[in-house]
Amino acid sequence: MTATDAIQANAQRRYEVHRADLPLSCPLPSMALWNSHPRVYLPIEADGGEADCPYCGAHFVLVD
Repeated sequence: MTATDAIQANAQRRYEVHRADLPLSCPLPSMALWNSHPRVYLPIEADGGEADCPYCGAHFVLVD
């Protein structure tokens, strides 16, 4: 994946993630980071399968 293929960071308010994506961080590794906030790791497994980013408010849901 190149920088031009990366999805825009913080473009959505809800993201579905899978166990293969763990450890979960926001922004996700597939996102373009140049205009986003610092990477923060979210304890989605400890929070019942859902977590919110404290920087941008994106809501992540573990779907498997």
